[in-house]
Amino acid sequence: MNSTPPSRVRRGHAHSADPDQVADELYQQLWQPDCSLVLLFVAPDYQLDSLADALARRFGDVPVVGCTTAGEISPDGYRSHSIAGASFAAPDFFAVVQHIDDLHDFDLSDALGTVMSARHSLGQKAGFPLDRHTFALLLVDGLSAREEQLAGRLARALGDIPICGGSAGDNMRFERTQVLVDGRFVSDSAALVLVATPHPFELFKSEHAIRSGERVVVTEADCERRLVTEINAEPAAAEYARLLGVSPEKLTPLSFAAHPLVLSVGGVPYVRSIQRINPDLSLSFFCAVDEGIVLSGTRATDIVDNLARTFRGLHRRLGEFQIVLGFDCILRTLPLLQSDTIARLSALLVANSVVGFSTYGEQYQAMHVNQTFTGIAIGYGKHHG
Repeated sequence: MNSTPPSRVRRGHAHSADPDQVADELYQQLWQPDCSLVLLFVAPDYQLDSLADALARRFGDVPVVGCTTAGEISPDGYRSHSIAGASFAAPDFFAVVQHIDDLHDFDLSDALGTVMSARHSLGQKAGFPLDRHTFALLLVDGLSAREEQLAGRLARALGDIPICGGSAGDNMRFERTQVLVDGRFVSDSAALVLVATPHPFELFKSEHAIRSGERVVVTEADCERRLVTEINAEPAAAEYARLLGVSPEKLTPLSFAAHPLVLSVGGVPYVRSIQRINPDLSLSFFCAVDEGIVLSGTRATDIVDNLARTFRGLHRRLGEFQIVLGFDCILRTLPLLQSDTIARLSALLVANSVVGFSTYGEQYQAMHVNQTFTGIAIGYGKHHG
Protein backbone atom coordinates (compact mmCIF):
# COMPACT_ATOMS: atom_id res chain seq x y z
CA MET A 1 0.00 0.00 0.00
CA ASN A 2 1.41 3.44 -0.99
CA SER A 3 2.15 5.72 1.91
CA THR A 4 1.71 9.43 1.34
CA PRO A 5 4.94 11.39 1.83
CA PRO A 6 4.89 14.39 4.13
CA SER A 7 3.56 17.41 2.30
CA ARG A 8 4.98 20.92 2.52
CA VAL A 9 1.44 22.24 1.97
CA ARG A 10 -0.91 23.12 4.82
CA ARG A 11 -4.57 24.01 4.49
CA GLY A 12 -6.61 25.95 7.03
CA HIS A 13 -9.91 27.62 7.83
CA ALA A 14 -10.83 30.10 10.57
CA HIS A 15 -14.04 31.95 11.32
CA SER A 16 -13.51 33.99 14.46
CA ALA A 17 -14.83 37.52 13.83
CA ASP A 18 -12.02 39.19 15.80
CA PRO A 19 -9.01 40.10 13.58
CA ASP A 20 -6.40 39.18 16.23
CA GLN A 21 -8.06 35.92 17.15
CA VAL A 22 -8.58 34.83 13.53
CA ALA A 23 -4.94 35.69 12.72
CA ASP A 24 -3.87 33.48 15.66
CA GLU A 25 -6.05 30.60 14.41
CA LEU A 26 -4.63 30.91 10.89
CA TYR A 27 -1.06 31.08 12.18
CA GLN A 28 -1.55 27.91 14.24
CA GLN A 29 -2.92 26.04 11.23
CA LEU A 30 -0.68 27.39 8.46
CA TRP A 31 2.71 28.23 9.93
CA GLN A 32 5.47 25.71 9.07
CA PRO A 33 9.27 25.78 9.01
CA ASP A 34 10.73 27.37 5.83
CA CYS A 35 7.30 28.77 4.96
CA SER A 36 7.57 30.48 1.56
CA LEU A 37 3.98 31.61 0.81
CA VAL A 38 0.63 32.03 2.56
CA LEU A 39 -2.55 32.38 0.47
CA LEU A 40 -5.72 33.66 2.17
CA PHE A 41 -9.28 34.01 0.84
CA VAL A 42 -11.10 36.44 3.10
CA ALA A 43 -14.80 37.22 3.59
CA PRO A 44 -15.33 40.96 2.95
CA ASP A 45 -17.05 41.52 6.31
CA TYR A 46 -13.76 41.62 8.28
CA GLN A 47 -12.18 44.85 9.46
CA LEU A 48 -9.55 44.45 6.75
CA ASP A 49 -6.94 47.00 7.87
CA SER A 50 -6.83 45.50 11.38
CA LEU A 51 -6.70 42.00 9.90
CA ALA A 52 -3.78 42.91 7.60
CA ASP A 53 -1.85 44.30 10.60
CA ALA A 54 -2.59 41.21 12.71
CA LEU A 55 -1.44 38.87 9.92
CA ALA A 56 1.78 40.87 9.41
CA ARG A 57 2.57 40.54 13.12
CA ARG A 58 2.12 36.74 12.96
CA PHE A 59 3.74 35.85 9.65
CA GLY A 60 6.54 38.44 9.58
CA ASP A 61 8.59 38.33 6.38
CA VAL A 62 6.64 35.47 4.78
CA PRO A 63 4.62 36.81 1.83
CA VAL A 64 0.88 36.72 2.65
CA VAL A 65 -1.27 37.15 -0.46
CA GLY A 66 -5.02 36.95 -0.87
CA CYS A 67 -8.25 38.74 -1.67
CA THR A 68 -11.82 39.32 -0.59
CA THR A 69 -14.41 36.78 -1.71
CA ALA A 70 -18.01 36.02 -2.58
CA GLY A 71 -17.65 32.91 -0.38
CA GLU A 72 -14.75 30.73 0.70
CA ILE A 73 -13.75 27.18 -0.25
CA SER A 74 -12.24 25.69 2.89
CA PRO A 75 -10.90 22.21 3.76
CA ASP A 76 -14.50 21.66 4.98
CA GLY A 77 -16.12 22.79 1.72
CA TYR A 78 -18.11 25.95 0.95
CA ARG A 79 -18.15 28.49 3.77
CA SER A 80 -18.98 32.17 4.26
CA HIS A 81 -18.01 34.90 6.77
CA SER A 82 -14.65 33.19 7.27
CA ILE A 83 -11.07 32.88 5.96
CA ALA A 84 -9.77 29.88 4.02
CA GLY A 85 -6.08 29.52 3.35
CA ALA A 86 -3.04 27.48 2.47
CA SER A 87 0.70 27.70 3.06
CA PHE A 88 3.65 26.34 1.12
CA ALA A 89 7.22 25.69 2.28
CA ALA A 90 10.69 25.30 0.80
CA PRO A 91 12.43 23.28 -0.54
CA ASP A 92 9.26 21.95 -2.22
CA PHE A 93 7.81 25.37 -3.05
CA PHE A 94 9.51 28.70 -3.71
CA ALA A 95 7.43 31.81 -4.42
CA VAL A 96 7.75 35.45 -5.38
CA VAL A 97 4.98 38.05 -5.32
CA GLN A 98 4.60 41.11 -7.53
CA HIS A 99 2.14 43.88 -6.62
CA ILE A 100 0.51 45.37 -9.72
CA ASP A 101 -1.31 48.65 -9.12
CA ASP A 102 -2.95 51.30 -11.29
CA LEU A 103 -4.49 48.58 -13.46
CA HIS A 104 -5.81 50.95 -16.13
CA ASP A 105 -2.29 51.97 -17.15
CA PHE A 106 -0.70 48.49 -17.04
CA ASP A 107 0.59 47.81 -20.55
CA LEU A 108 2.62 45.05 -22.20
CA SER A 109 5.97 46.65 -21.35
CA ASP A 110 4.86 46.78 -17.67
CA ALA A 111 3.89 43.10 -17.90
CA LEU A 112 7.28 42.16 -19.38
CA GLY A 113 9.12 44.10 -16.66
CA THR A 114 6.98 42.58 -13.89
CA VAL A 115 7.52 39.03 -15.14
CA MET A 116 11.25 39.50 -15.78
CA SER A 117 11.75 40.78 -12.24
CA ALA A 118 9.70 37.93 -10.75
CA ARG A 119 11.54 35.25 -12.77
CA HIS A 120 14.91 36.66 -11.74
CA SER A 121 13.98 36.65 -8.02
CA LEU A 122 12.51 33.15 -8.27
CA GLY A 123 15.56 31.81 -10.10
CA GLN A 124 17.78 33.00 -7.24
CA LYS A 125 15.62 31.20 -4.66
CA ALA A 126 14.90 27.86 -6.37
CA GLY A 127 17.61 25.24 -6.59
CA PHE A 128 16.26 23.76 -9.84
CA PRO A 129 15.49 25.04 -13.36
CA LEU A 130 12.28 27.08 -13.57
CA ASP A 131 11.25 25.72 -16.99
CA ARG A 132 8.21 23.42 -16.71
CA HIS A 133 8.41 23.70 -12.90
CA THR A 134 6.74 27.10 -12.48
CA PHE A 135 3.14 28.30 -12.49
CA ALA A 136 1.58 31.72 -11.94
CA LEU A 137 -1.43 32.76 -9.89
CA LEU A 138 -3.28 36.04 -10.46
CA LEU A 139 -5.59 37.59 -7.88
CA VAL A 140 -7.21 40.80 -9.11
CA ASP A 141 -9.71 43.47 -8.01
CA GLY A 142 -13.00 41.99 -9.27
CA LEU A 143 -14.61 45.37 -9.94
CA SER A 144 -11.69 46.80 -11.93
CA ALA A 145 -13.05 45.58 -15.30
CA ARG A 146 -9.41 45.17 -16.35
CA GLU A 147 -9.02 41.41 -16.10
CA GLU A 148 -8.97 40.80 -19.88
CA GLN A 149 -6.11 43.22 -20.47
CA LEU A 150 -4.20 42.04 -17.41
CA ALA A 151 -4.52 38.30 -18.13
CA GLY A 152 -3.71 38.76 -21.82
CA ARG A 153 -0.59 40.87 -21.24
CA LEU A 154 0.74 38.76 -18.38
CA ALA A 155 0.18 35.53 -20.34
CA ARG A 156 2.20 36.96 -23.24
CA ALA A 157 4.98 38.04 -20.89
CA LEU A 158 5.00 34.70 -19.05
CA GLY A 159 5.45 32.67 -22.23
CA ASP A 160 5.50 28.98 -21.27
CA ILE A 161 4.62 29.60 -17.61
CA PRO A 162 0.90 28.78 -17.21
CA ILE A 163 -1.34 31.22 -15.33
CA CYS A 164 -4.74 31.03 -13.67
CA GLY A 165 -6.54 32.90 -10.94
CA GLY A 166 -9.66 34.65 -9.76
CA SER A 167 -11.30 38.05 -9.42
CA ALA A 168 -11.94 39.21 -5.85
CA GLY A 169 -15.56 39.42 -4.66
CA ASP A 170 -17.60 41.22 -2.02
CA ASN A 171 -20.56 38.88 -1.41
CA MET A 172 -22.56 40.20 -4.40
CA ARG A 173 -22.66 43.77 -3.11
CA PHE A 174 -20.59 45.03 -6.09
CA GLU A 175 -19.23 47.94 -4.03
CA ARG A 176 -15.55 47.25 -3.27
CA THR A 177 -13.31 44.25 -3.87
CA GLN A 178 -9.75 44.11 -2.55
CA VAL A 179 -6.49 42.23 -2.92
CA LEU A 180 -4.15 41.51 0.00
CA VAL A 181 -0.56 42.21 -1.10
CA ASP A 182 2.46 43.86 0.56
CA GLY A 183 0.70 43.77 3.93
CA ARG A 184 -2.38 45.77 2.88
CA PHE A 185 -5.82 45.23 1.38
CA VAL A 186 -6.01 47.44 -1.74
CA SER A 187 -8.32 48.10 -4.69
CA ASP A 188 -7.31 48.84 -8.31
CA SER A 189 -4.58 46.25 -7.76
CA ALA A 190 -3.57 42.69 -8.53
CA ALA A 191 -1.10 40.22 -7.07
CA LEU A 192 0.94 38.05 -9.41
CA VAL A 193 2.47 35.05 -7.64
CA LEU A 194 5.08 32.84 -9.32
CA VAL A 195 5.56 29.43 -7.69
CA ALA A 196 8.36 27.00 -8.52
CA THR A 197 8.06 23.37 -7.44
CA PRO A 198 9.58 20.01 -8.40
CA HIS A 199 6.13 18.42 -7.86
CA PRO A 200 3.85 17.78 -10.85
CA PHE A 201 0.98 20.21 -11.38
CA GLU A 202 -1.68 20.94 -13.96
CA LEU A 203 -3.90 23.91 -14.73
CA PHE A 204 -7.51 23.10 -15.54
CA LYS A 205 -10.87 24.64 -16.26
CA SER A 206 -14.31 23.12 -16.05
CA GLU A 207 -17.68 24.55 -17.07
CA HIS A 208 -21.01 22.77 -16.95
CA ALA A 209 -22.83 25.10 -19.38
CA ILE A 210 -22.56 23.59 -22.86
CA ARG A 211 -23.52 25.09 -26.21
CA SER A 212 -27.12 24.50 -27.13
CA GLY A 213 -29.73 26.22 -29.26
CA GLU A 214 -29.24 28.91 -31.83
CA ARG A 215 -26.26 31.17 -32.37
CA VAL A 216 -26.58 34.94 -32.20
CA VAL A 217 -24.35 37.81 -33.30
CA VAL A 218 -23.38 40.79 -31.13
CA THR A 219 -24.18 43.68 -33.49
CA GLU A 220 -23.46 46.64 -31.17
CA ALA A 221 -21.26 46.71 -28.07
CA ASP A 222 -18.96 48.86 -25.97
CA CYS A 223 -16.13 46.46 -25.15
CA GLU A 224 -14.43 48.77 -22.62
CA ARG A 225 -17.62 49.08 -20.57
CA ARG A 226 -18.56 45.39 -21.06
CA LEU A 227 -21.88 46.60 -22.46
CA VAL A 228 -23.88 44.92 -25.26
CA THR A 229 -26.61 47.12 -26.73
CA GLU A 230 -27.71 44.99 -29.71
CA ILE A 231 -27.87 41.29 -30.50
CA ASN A 232 -29.02 40.31 -34.00
CA ALA A 233 -29.70 44.04 -34.57
CA GLU A 234 -32.38 43.95 -31.83
CA PRO A 235 -32.20 45.42 -28.30
CA ALA A 236 -29.87 43.01 -26.49
CA ALA A 237 -32.14 42.10 -23.57
CA ALA A 238 -35.16 41.56 -25.83
CA GLU A 239 -33.21 39.17 -28.07
CA TYR A 240 -31.70 37.32 -25.10
CA ALA A 241 -35.19 36.96 -23.56
CA ARG A 242 -36.47 35.59 -26.90
CA LEU A 243 -33.74 32.91 -26.79
CA LEU A 244 -35.01 31.89 -23.35
CA GLY A 245 -38.66 32.02 -24.42
CA VAL A 246 -39.61 34.70 -21.87
CA SER A 247 -40.37 38.43 -21.93
CA PRO A 248 -37.58 40.87 -20.92
CA GLU A 249 -39.33 41.90 -17.71
CA LYS A 250 -39.14 38.26 -16.52
CA LEU A 251 -35.30 38.29 -16.64
CA THR A 252 -33.63 38.05 -13.20
CA PRO A 253 -30.08 37.47 -11.91
CA LEU A 254 -31.01 33.79 -11.61
CA SER A 255 -31.99 33.72 -15.32
CA PHE A 256 -28.55 35.05 -16.17
CA ALA A 257 -26.81 32.55 -13.88
CA ALA A 258 -28.80 29.60 -15.24
CA HIS A 259 -28.57 30.60 -18.93
CA PRO A 260 -25.23 32.22 -19.77
CA LEU A 261 -24.04 32.71 -23.33
CA VAL A 262 -20.94 30.97 -24.63
CA LEU A 263 -18.18 31.96 -27.05
CA SER A 264 -16.31 29.19 -28.86
CA VAL A 265 -12.58 29.78 -29.50
CA GLY A 266 -10.84 27.01 -31.41
CA GLY A 267 -13.55 24.58 -30.31
CA VAL A 268 -13.03 25.47 -26.62
CA PRO A 269 -16.04 27.05 -24.87
CA TYR A 270 -15.63 30.29 -22.89
CA VAL A 271 -18.70 31.40 -20.94
CA ARG A 272 -19.83 35.03 -21.13
CA SER A 273 -22.04 35.83 -18.14
CA ILE A 274 -24.58 38.64 -17.94
CA GLN A 275 -24.42 40.87 -14.85
CA ARG A 276 -27.64 42.87 -15.28
CA ILE A 277 -30.27 44.26 -17.64
CA ASN A 278 -30.27 48.05 -18.02
CA PRO A 279 -33.33 50.34 -18.48
CA ASP A 280 -32.52 50.80 -22.20
CA LEU A 281 -32.58 46.97 -22.68
CA SER A 282 -28.80 46.80 -23.02
CA LEU A 283 -26.98 44.04 -21.12
CA SER A 284 -23.97 44.53 -18.84
CA PHE A 285 -21.62 41.53 -18.83
CA PHE A 286 -19.06 40.28 -16.31
CA CYS A 287 -16.40 40.25 -19.02
CA ALA A 288 -15.67 42.01 -22.28
CA VAL A 289 -17.79 41.13 -25.34
CA ASP A 290 -16.70 42.42 -28.75
CA GLU A 291 -18.91 43.55 -31.59
CA GLY A 292 -19.23 40.91 -34.31
CA ILE A 293 -18.61 37.85 -32.16
CA VAL A 294 -20.93 34.87 -32.34
CA LEU A 295 -22.45 33.63 -29.08
CA SER A 296 -24.53 30.53 -28.46
CA GLY A 297 -27.24 29.73 -25.98
CA THR A 298 -26.38 27.09 -23.38
CA ARG A 299 -27.91 24.32 -21.37
CA ALA A 300 -26.59 23.14 -18.02
CA THR A 301 -25.19 19.67 -17.51
CA ASP A 302 -24.87 18.18 -13.99
CA ILE A 303 -22.38 20.48 -12.26
CA VAL A 304 -21.18 17.79 -9.82
CA ASP A 305 -20.68 15.08 -12.47
CA ASN A 306 -18.93 17.60 -14.70
CA LEU A 307 -16.38 18.66 -12.07
CA ALA A 308 -15.94 15.07 -10.82
CA ARG A 309 -14.97 14.05 -14.36
CA THR A 310 -12.38 16.86 -14.45
CA PHE A 311 -10.89 15.70 -11.13
CA ARG A 312 -10.77 12.06 -12.27
CA GLY A 313 -8.72 13.06 -15.31
CA LEU A 314 -6.36 15.09 -13.12
CA HIS A 315 -5.94 12.16 -10.68
CA ARG A 316 -5.02 9.84 -13.55
CA ARG A 317 -2.24 12.18 -14.61
CA LEU A 318 -1.05 13.51 -11.22
CA GLY A 319 -1.96 10.79 -8.72
CA GLU A 320 -3.04 11.96 -5.27
CA PHE A 321 -3.40 15.73 -4.79
CA GLN A 322 -1.43 17.70 -2.22
CA ILE A 323 -3.81 20.58 -2.86
CA VAL A 324 -6.08 22.04 -5.51
CA LEU A 325 -6.24 25.85 -5.62
CA GLY A 326 -9.73 26.51 -6.96
CA PHE A 327 -11.38 29.63 -8.40
CA ASP A 328 -15.12 29.04 -8.65
CA CYS A 329 -17.46 31.60 -10.21
CA ILE A 330 -20.19 32.66 -7.77
CA LEU A 331 -22.70 32.41 -10.64
CA ARG A 332 -22.14 28.62 -10.77
CA THR A 333 -23.45 28.10 -7.25
CA LEU A 334 -25.98 30.95 -7.00
CA PRO A 335 -28.80 28.94 -8.65
CA LEU A 336 -28.00 25.91 -6.44
CA LEU A 337 -28.33 27.47 -3.00
CA GLN A 338 -31.85 26.13 -2.43
CA SER A 339 -30.98 22.60 -3.60
CA ASP A 340 -29.09 19.59 -2.25
CA THR A 341 -26.66 19.93 -5.19
CA ILE A 342 -24.59 22.46 -3.23
CA ALA A 343 -23.89 19.84 -0.52
CA ARG A 344 -22.82 17.29 -3.16
CA LEU A 345 -20.57 19.83 -4.80
CA SER A 346 -19.09 20.88 -1.45
CA ALA A 347 -18.33 17.23 -0.58
CA LEU A 348 -16.57 16.80 -3.93
CA LEU A 349 -14.33 19.80 -3.17
CA VAL A 350 -13.48 18.38 0.26
CA ALA A 351 -12.62 14.98 -1.25
CA ASN A 352 -10.22 16.65 -3.69
CA SER A 353 -8.35 18.87 -1.20
CA VAL A 354 -9.61 22.13 -2.71
CA VAL A 355 -8.91 25.51 -1.11
CA GLY A 356 -10.01 28.69 -2.85
CA PHE A 357 -12.94 31.06 -3.20
CA SER A 358 -16.11 32.03 -5.04
CA THR A 359 -15.07 34.65 -7.57
CA TYR A 360 -16.38 37.49 -9.74
CA GLY A 361 -14.58 35.91 -12.71
CA GLU A 362 -11.73 33.53 -13.45
CA GLN A 363 -8.45 33.80 -15.31
CA TYR A 364 -7.31 30.87 -17.43
CA GLN A 365 -4.13 31.45 -19.43
CA ALA A 366 -4.71 34.60 -21.52
CA MET A 367 -8.51 34.56 -21.07
CA HIS A 368 -10.81 36.10 -18.50
CA VAL A 369 -13.85 33.83 -18.18
CA ASN A 370 -17.07 33.46 -16.20
CA GLN A 371 -19.18 30.67 -14.81
CA THR A 372 -16.15 28.43 -14.79
CA PHE A 373 -14.13 26.53 -12.20
CA THR A 374 -10.45 27.14 -12.90
CA GLY A 375 -7.53 26.05 -10.80
CA ILE A 376 -4.26 24.31 -10.35
CA ALA A 377 -3.93 20.78 -9.02
CA ILE A 378 -0.60 19.83 -7.41
CA GLY A 379 0.39 16.19 -7.01
CA TYR A 380 3.24 14.41 -5.22
CA GLY A 381 5.08 12.99 -8.20
CA LYS A 382 7.79 10.39 -8.28
CA HIS A 383 8.55 10.77 -4.57
CA HIS A 384 5.12 9.28 -3.87
CA GLY A 385 5.49 5.56 -3.24
